[in-house]
Amino acid sequence: MASKRKISAKKPMFGNARSHSMRATRRTWQPNMQSKRIYVPEAERFVRVKVSAAELRTIDKIGLAAFLAQQGRSLKELLQDG
Repeated sequence: MASKRKISAKKPMFGNARSHSMRATRRTWQPNMQSKRIYVPEAERFVRVKVSAAELRTIDKIGLAAFLAQQGRSLKELLQDG
């Protein structure tokens, strides 16, 4: 099975859960991470990646190569990771 490369820059957010009495308890909000198989036409193959739902919409709109360029990463770097 191919490895899942995390190309997302999203991290958990932290804050307080507030009860009815306004007592604060620490909690986390996890990003909406999805495992997807994306076709890379430049390499003529599929790549398994782990991205957030918002970033997945961006990849659908501008393409994987342009998305990686925005993050300062290359497609070659993604294909060598596994």
